[in-house]
Amino acid sequence: MGSTGSIGRQTLEIVSEYPDLFKAWVLVANNSADLLIEQALKYQPHTVVIANEAHYEKVRLALAGTEIEVQTGEQAVADCVTAPEIDTVVTAMVGYSGLAPTIQAIGAGKKIALANKETLVVAGDLITRLLTTSESVLYPVDSEHGAFYQCLVGERHEDINKLILTASGGPFRTFSKDRLEQVTAADALKHPNWSMGAKITIDSATMMNKGFEMIEAKWLYNVSQHDIEIVVHPQSIVHSMVEFKDGSVKAQLGLPDMRLPIRYALGLPGRLASDCKKMTVADYCNLTFEKPDFDKFPLLTTAYEAANRGGNAACVVNAANEIAVAAFLKNKIKFIDIYKIIDQTLAWAPFVPAPTYDDYVSSNAEARAYASSLIK
Repeated sequence: MGSTGSIGRQTLEIVSEYPDLFKAWVLVANNSADLLIEQALKYQPHTVVIANEAHYEKVRLALAGTEIEVQTGEQAVADCVTAPEIDTVVTAMVGYSGLAPTIQAIGAGKKIALANKETLVVAGDLITRLLTTSESVLYPVDSEHGAFYQCLVGERHEDINKLILTASGGPFRTFSKDRLEQVTAADALKHPNWSMGAKITIDSATMMNKGFEMIEAKWLYNVSQHDIEIVVHPQSIVHSMVEFKDGSVKAQLGLPDMRLPIRYALGLPGRLASDCKKMTVADYCNLTFEKPDFDKFPLLTTAYEAANRGGNAACVVNAANEIAVAAFLKNKIKFIDIYKIIDQTLAWAPFVPAPTYDDYVSSNAEARAYASSLIK
């Protein structure tokens, strides 16, 4: 799901590494028709789905001489994960769009390699409840949540004292608050350590991404948001840590390469051997950690507020963030306006304490419309 994005492309690289273990059965993209066609011809899946119906004819005609089935539309995206031939669904779609397919995959009892953090940010309570009545298992693909998972293997939940979530600090870690008023989208897209898609790179620059990862960790590992500490680690070598009640701390280290957590999630319960570049500890003898600046990056406070409120609050924050980031990338608003739009939308939105799926759908739509009105 999201085969043409950064995570999707790297996942397909790993599929190529292990042809005896994996075959791409379905490839799903939203707008990148040309790359989807290229991937389909290379990997020969059973089905491709182009979500945007405007690109359907182009994809269909390009693949007309093959046996590949071509589908289109949001319903096709959600339905394709239920095919009996599918063992694992990699959810690498961006934003809210990953929610419905993930729910379908849970209903079908699939193993889910979750790279779409917004699924748990938006509807963590609903997803965790659905998992209790399904054979589906959720494995995190995020480097930070993959780190937590590895640190917790063999440990008892009651022995956890806190989760320590590391953040690179993004491209503006050393900027003054005043300087942030002048930064451009081009500045924000220059991440110091990671190569990611545009939306998540902007989220890293605002540190909203780390706020979302905190909410995701709350649901993945059944801990309170108050027991998740965020620390800035500019080198991005320690991907996260767990502190236990006896004072011991376990950390997972590795090079900043998303193929590592993807490979780990696909290989579970074991590990897949690889000839990828390995980390030499002596090359990283100066690892530093610092507290995040909540004043300079106020969306961290917004994320904790949304987690404290529960209900549909995080859904509203995510919706407003997607609208604001898209506007910033198109140079319609300033960087600091992203903060204002999200906070104003959260303050405006009607609070739903125990949302159903339909409540999430309506909250998302209403928050997007309100945030869009602020931009206009």
